[in-house]
Amino acid sequence: MRDSQKMAVIGGVAAAVVGLTGVGVYALVGSDSDEGGEDKTKGSVAAPDDGKGPDGEIKKGPPSSAEVRTTAKGFLSAWSAGDVKKAARLTDDTAQAAKELKGLRTQGRFAKVVTAPRSAKGPKVPYAVTAQIAYKGKKATLNYGSQLEVVRDKKTGKAVVGWKSSVLHPKLKDGQAVKTDEAGTPPINAVDRSGAALSKDDHPTLGDVLDDLRKRYGDKTDGSSGVQTRVVDAKGKNQGILRQLSKSTPGELKTTLDAKAQTAAEKAVKGKSKASVVAVKPSTGEILAVANSPATGFNSALRGSLAPGSTMKVVTGAMLLDKGLASPGKSHPCPKYATYGGWKFQNLDKFEIKNGTFAQSFARSCNTAFITQAKKLKDDDLTKEARDVFGIGLDWKTGTGTFDGSVPVQSDAQMASSLIGQGGVRMNPLTMASVAATVQNGSFKQPVIVPASLDKRSLAKAARTMKPGVAKDLKSLMKLTATSGTAAKALSGLSGDVGGKTGSAEVDGQKKPNAWFTAYKGDVASAAVVPASGHGGDNAGPVVRKVLEAAG
Repeated sequence: MRDSQKMAVIGGVAAAVVGLTGVGVYALVGSDSDEGGEDKTKGSVAAPDDGKGPDGEIKKGPPSSAEVRTTAKGFLSAWSAGDVKKAARLTDDTAQAAKELKGLRTQGRFAKVVTAPRSAKGPKVPYAVTAQIAYKGKKATLNYGSQLEVVRDKKTGKAVVGWKSSVLHPKLKDGQAVKTDEAGTPPINAVDRSGAALSKDDHPTLGDVLDDLRKRYGDKTDGSSGVQTRVVDAKGKNQGILRQLSKSTPGELKTTLDAKAQTAAEKAVKGKSKASVVAVKPSTGEILAVANSPATGFNSALRGSLAPGSTMKVVTGAMLLDKGLASPGKSHPCPKYATYGGWKFQNLDKFEIKNGTFAQSFARSCNTAFITQAKKLKDDDLTKEARDVFGIGLDWKTGTGTFDGSVPVQSDAQMASSLIGQGGVRMNPLTMASVAATVQNGSFKQPVIVPASLDKRSLAKAARTMKPGVAKDLKSLMKLTATSGTAAKALSGLSGDVGGKTGSAEVDGQKKPNAWFTAYKGDVASAAVVPASGHGGDNAGPVVRKVLEAAG
C-alpha cells in the first residue's frame, strides 16, 4: 500500500480533530489502573511524574500501564504541538531527542504532525503519524506508523520515552535523519556503449546493477531528483526515498556494456537453475556483459566467491613459466598421483601422461603436473603472482559492487590445492574473465562498468606485467587448449586469436563439481560458472562461446 493510502482512516480522523483543536487527540485503549479499575485520568490532565513513590523512594521496575499511557500521551501531544523542548524532556536522552525533533521540522520540512496512538502493548505504544510536508511551494502528506517504548529512568525513577531515531520514523536508524530538498539522487536512463537503452524490463538480470549505478552516479548525470523527502545518513547520502513531492527527471548514464553481448549472455544462462557469465574487453578492461540465472537475487557473476578449479591453472601456469619451472615444449611430469603436505592428489579418471610436455599437461588439465612443483615454491608465490600480475585481490573500483578475488597465503596441502584452484582460492566470472583478458592483452586492466572519468576514481593497477616470453608462452598454452585440449569442443570452429581453459571445482557434499570455463577471442574475454553441473567444457563452455560470438 502506498504511503498516501496507509493509515487513511486514522490519519484522516486525527487531521480532522487537529483542524478543530490545534492539538492531537488520543485514545489510549485500556485502564489506567493496573488492577483493571476505572480510568481515572481520561479527560483530565495527569499530574506530573516526579519519579517517586508514596514513601518518597525513587521508583524502580517497569513502568505501570498508567505511566505508559500518560508518558506516551504527553510526548505525542508535545510533538504534535511543536513543543520540542517539552517532548524531549519526556525522553531518556533530552539533548539528542531535541536535536532530532528539531531536525524533522527544519531539515525534514515537517510543517505539521498529527499522531494517533493505538492500544499500548505493555511498555510499547504504536501510533499513526500524518505529517504535512512543505518545501518551496511543494506540499505533500506523509502517512506512516511507528512506535515508542516507555522505560524507567534509573536515575530519576520517572517514566520516559526510550529515545531512538525510529520513534520519529520506523525507517530511521540511529545517526540518520529525514531531509526534504532537491538534492536527492535522480533516476537514471542507463545506456550501453553505443547509446542503446538498458532497462530492468528488458534486462532483469541487470536490476541490482542498475539500482546501484543510480545510487552512485545519479547525481552525476543531467537528471533531476525533483523535491524528495528521504532518509539520509550522517554524511547526507541517500538511504531511501519516503515521499516524492515533485516529478523527477532521469539523467542518461553511459555504461561500458554492450547490448548485443548482454542479450546473448542472458540467453546463454537462461534455463539453467544456476549460472553466471561475464565478458570484458581485454584492451580496456570494460565490462561488456553480466548475466545470472536466476535473473534476480544474488549477483554471483560480480559478487560470487567460489573455488575456480582448473581455470586457476592459467595464473599458476604463468607463475611456473615466470620462475622457469615449466616451459611449453619441455618434458614435465604428469603422474597418476602426486603427494604434498600429506595429501594425495590425482587427475580426472586417474589419467597420466608419460614422457609428456608441460603444454600437453596444461591442455589436458593435468592436476599432478602442477602439484609436483609445490615443493619448489614458497607459500606466498601464487598469492604474489595473482596480485602483482593479474590484479586479483586488489581494491577494484569498477563502478558497482564486486568481489575482486582472493588467493590467500597458505601452506602444506592447502597451498598445493591452491595451485589447481581449490584450497582457499575464491573467484567469480568477473575475476576469471579478467584473468583471460590479462593473458590476451599481456597486462592487467582493471574491469570497469562506467568510465573512471565520470567520478575521477583511481583504478587498481598491477605491480608488473608479464614478461614478453611468459605472455607468449601462456597464450600458446591457452590456444593449444582451445584447439586440441579440454576446451576444444566448446570453442571448435572459432577463428582468430582464440584461447581457453576449463575447470571443474569439487565441492564437499555436492555430487557434481562446479563447471568453469574462461576464454578469449580477439578483444573479448569471457568466463562462466555453472554450479553442480559437471565438466567445465561441457557445461560452462557453451555459455562462454555464445557470448564470445555475440561480442566479437
